[in-house]
Order: sequence, then C-alpha cells, then structure tokens
Amino acid sequence: RERRSEDDWELCRHFSLFEGYGRPLLAAISRKTFIGELLHKGPERRLHGSLALTALLVERGASIVRSHDVAETADALRIAEKMRERV
Repeated sequence: RERRSEDDWELCRHFSLFEGYGRPLLAAISRKTFIGELLHKGPERRLHGSLALTALLVERGASIVRSHDVAETADALRIAEKMRERV
C-alpha cells in the first residue's frame, strides 16, 4: 500500500522504540508534508509545527536533528533542554 501521512505520525508516536537498536537516531521532519497536511500550511509556514515535533522527538530519543531552520530549531531545543533540568 502507498505510504500515508498517518504512517509518518505513527513512526513519530513510536519513535522511542528505535532506541532498542542502540544506534544514534535521526529526526528529519523539518517542513515535511505530513506536518503541512495537519496544519493546512505550505512548506514555508510549517516552522512552528516542525519545531514542536522536533522537540518531542528529541524527548523520545533523537540524538541528531536535520532542519531547514537551524537557528530556530537550536533555540527550541535549548528551551526543551532547560525544561528537562532537575534542580
């Protein structure tokens, strides 16, 4: 069968399962179609969705991130990292 957007969402929902392979995990979802379909936005307007999903995938084990918007992604990940700190 042809791949659907819901397949991409399922991969993201279960991303942490890939940690079992013991290899670095790549999150490469920047501006992807499945984000645009959910938000009803073209590639140039998918930044916020890409940032939210990237932060969630890092929470679920991604150690490498591919992004079209490097500075914005780095800022979002710095914020997410701060929230994970235990004081």
